Amino acid sequence: MVRREAEITVIGGGVVGLATAFGLLRAGRRVRVLDGADSDLRASQGNFGLVWLQGKGAGFAPYAQLSRDAVALWPDFAAEVQEASGIDLALDQSGGYEFFTEADEFSAFKADLEAQEATLGNRFSHEVIPGDDLRRSFPEIGPGVVGATFCPLDGHVNPLRLLRGLRVAVTALGGEIVQGAKVEKVTPVASGFEMALENGSRLDAPRVVLCAGLGAAPLAAQLGFATRVRAQRGELLITEKLETRLPFLSSTIRQVDEGGLQIGGTKAEVGPDDRETREMMAGLAQHAVTVLPALADVRVLRAWGALRVMSPDGYPVYTRSAAHPAAAMVTCHSGVTLAAFHGTKLADWLEDTAAAPDLEAFDEHRFALSASA
Repeated sequence: MVRREAEITVIGGGVVGLATAFGLLRAGRRVRVLDGADSDLRASQGNFGLVWLQGKGAGFAPYAQLSRDAVALWPDFAAEVQEASGIDLALDQSGGYEFFTEADEFSAFKADLEAQEATLGNRFSHEVIPGDDLRRSFPEIGPGVVGATFCPLDGHVNPLRLLRGLRVAVTALGGEIVQGAKVEKVTPVASGFEMALENGSRLDAPRVVLCAGLGAAPLAAQLGFATRVRAQRGELLITEKLETRLPFLSSTIRQVDEGGLQIGGTKAEVGPDDRETREMMAGLAQHAVTVLPALADVRVLRAWGALRVMSPDGYPVYTRSAAHPAAAMVTCHSGVTLAAFHGTKLADWLEDTAAAPDLEAFDEHRFALSASA
């Protein structure tokens, strides 16, 4: 059956797609979200939940600006999602640390933060803390930590509550979410686009926003996009719940609101393989114990691998199809940090209003320019 109710169809029901749909609904559009199969590679169900600014865009000023805008939007965005859904996202933006056990890495990251501050000016602040000074504030930090950096703008959220909250909020605002709607083919037609789903049904859409993460590659080509995403694996550990709260948040060790610790930070270019590995798990455990020796006695309950969605240069892509202007593509690996931007300001860009943010630096033409340089 062909359905015509929605003005805009968002392909992809993860955090990026749902936040984008939320923003379009706030802007008064009629929106349908097509959520794929349960077996799809879903970055939204395995991420670390960070709302993070430190180090982002050190080598690419537009990304530093975008990330700064996003973290500033998060408090109001979280409140809006909670109001619409009734779900507390457990947002905490009280600042975060990056811990370093290697002097060279510490020095390199300090340079990154200096570059970031040169771009952002008074919109960014950070501290560089030598190891001994850090242990005076946090005696539990191990002697193997050579130093840390701190940014008061960093924080985290419960990522599964964010995903659920966005689903409920999109529905509450009048959006339609179609479950099990994996799109196999998109065909441009006079009225917009016709989509063939894996289950045999067909839908049409005047406008399409492709937010399908790792599932975007075949559909992107059909819509005339040049961007090809790749998978990057990250692995995580979850510990038992602790009675006491950690006195800090870091990008590799965070305590979730339910009490357990989430330990992560690995990167591996292994293609669409989300299996955990003993070597990486051992490295995560060793890092955690080096930072906090007391964790040696804490039990690990679960471990898994999850896939990040990476563009060719690692930065977000916001682009419209030159061949089919009614199609747009949105992809990034910082879906949680950027969710507040996607759920608010991105709608102005998609609608091409006077208030549209300047996202020219994130257009996919940069890949063609790089290839010809």
